[in-house]
Amino acid sequence: MTQQAEITSAQVEKAAEFIIKLRPFYSELIVFYQAVFMAQEEAKQTVRIDAKPISKDMLKLKLKEKFPLVSVSDFELDEVSCRQLFEKISRIILEKNPGLKSSAEVLIAAMDKGDLKVEDLCRALLASDDSVFEKYAEELKVDKKLLAFIAYNSVKPSLVVFAEKTAQQLEPDYFWGKGYCPVCGSAPAIAVLQGEGERFLRCGFCGHQWSAMRIYCPFCENKDSKTLSYFYSESEPEYRVDICEACNKYIKTVDLRKLSRDCYMPLEQVATLHLDLKAQEMGLESGTSLHLEP
Repeated sequence: MTQQAEITSAQVEKAAEFIIKLRPFYSELIVFYQAVFMAQEEAKQTVRIDAKPISKDMLKLKLKEKFPLVSVSDFELDEVSCRQLFEKISRIILEKNPGLKSSAEVLIAAMDKGDLKVEDLCRALLASDDSVFEKYAEELKVDKKLLAFIAYNSVKPSLVVFAEKTAQQLEPDYFWGKGYCPVCGSAPAIAVLQGEGERFLRCGFCGHQWSAMRIYCPFCENKDSKTLSYFYSESEPEYRVDICEACNKYIKTVDLRKLSRDCYMPLEQVATLHLDLKAQEMGLESGTSLHLEP
């Protein structure tokens, strides 16, 4: 397991500035996500939730059988933080996304009137209850994907805090050895190389990061080097896309050893969407579902 450093909104801003200088064609997108991620990091400092301790016997069983420590539905949420962040993200969309301005106005008005209960959306997200999103989308005449995007990004600080506290029950040097998150069981969104070439996977749901085998597909557990490869661009040596021919899936990797600038991983995911397009043009599928489209 790895200990993740605390991130400030100022660090997010600095990382965004670097990316915009390097890839100005991403400017509008990065400016939007910078605002969202800064709001999340600020909200994280106010989240007040606790993770229930797992008994020694249950923890031993889960680790032996490779069961995640909790299920997604077990996550605790700071509903006050979620509601405040939902409104803040709606206002960010109102200000920075002209195409969705009218939808953002509807959501803010519905919150003010009490016609939109954010806690219902947040709980539905954890329960994978699509009917709640369909209900509000129909009543408010807004896109269901937009509701899901704002809801997920509103609960993210709670997810991260809960995952961090839950992961404290693992031994620091424990090697999970699986491609799904040891905390919640979700698929990784991105991989990281650092140090002497150690590989880490980062959960696409709760943000937990864990160590992984270097020659290994996290989606089908393929370890055959003959069917595992990657591609990269010489103009972007810090990025590569790992490919598994066995399951036809890919995962993007950031090589921190080749970076001399500030790095904020959620921004790196956004700033490498061109790699997703390239992989998909090659007929490959992403191994995870990311909440990157408002």
